[in-house]
Amino acid sequence: MTPDFLVTHSGGFHADEVLSSVILTRLFPQARVIRSRAPEWIKPAPDRIIYDVGGAYDASQGIFDHHQRGAPLRDDGQPYSSFGLIWKHYGRDYLVATDIPEAHVEALHASFDLAFVLPIDLTDNGALSPSGPLAGLTLPALLETLKPVFDDTDPNADDRRFQDAVAIARSFVEARIAQSGAKLRAETLVLEAIERAGRGRVLELPMGMPFRPAIVKAGADHLLLVVHPREKDWCVTGIRRGDEGFELRADLPAAWAGLTNHDLEAVCGVEGATFCHNGRFVAAARTREAALAMAELAVQEALAVGAAS
Repeated sequence: MTPDFLVTHSGGFHADEVLSSVILTRLFPQARVIRSRAPEWIKPAPDRIIYDVGGAYDASQGIFDHHQRGAPLRDDGQPYSSFGLIWKHYGRDYLVATDIPEAHVEALHASFDLAFVLPIDLTDNGALSPSGPLAGLTLPALLETLKPVFDDTDPNADDRRFQDAVAIARSFVEARIAQSGAKLRAETLVLEAIERAGRGRVLELPMGMPFRPAIVKAGADHLLLVVHPREKDWCVTGIRRGDEGFELRADLPAAWAGLTNHDLEAVCGVEGATFCHNGRFVAAARTREAALAMAELAVQEALAVGAAS
């Protein structure tokens, strides 16, 4: 089905149909977005996809509403909004259209649904109500601030601001997908590096990248430090023990804390050592050899004092 029209309701807008529009307009850029509640527009037809309006959910007919009695629920009983329904049926095609490798599509579709789509669904249905000082800074709340003010008399104000909201929401969706895709690419690289490292305590990566999720996935509990190049130097960094907090598997030596250049070289005995953060979670060196030497010294000290197993 290649629709000529993408139909959602007119008037005030919410995050679910805005984000649905992000997905659909990427897949069907030739289609015209129609914002209407007129019966002739919200009735299923072969030339359109209807979402967040129409009082029915029938993917075979191209209609995706969630306001009616008997509205669709996820397998775990949580409610869908139009965004969840659109993502369920069109999300995989969207990922392919954004050049996500086929091998990553299913994993990314599921992770984006859980972390990004589901909170929108729950908020739209009143099943989740953010509170506290940051409540007004959630994505649904921020998108709604783009609605026209009450005394804006421009008859096109709603549609104009809706398009503004779609453009802004598109940036967030594309960035989140790009970040998630990058994490999957990083996982592949980190797992390869773990295999090369064997039982060594230091993991060398070809560049800076997210590494902890892959280390945990691989069960590489023996790894204590990561070394990788940066733009003009090399980095030695610790590995956090848990998802939360800042405790490391191995701290860098206390004697290095806060030192730079010649002072650090004198203490650690490694020519080319340039920096150690006072928090002892990251250090830098001018060359790969210096970074690896610093990492090995840090590992030896950590093992000697029993800070790591």
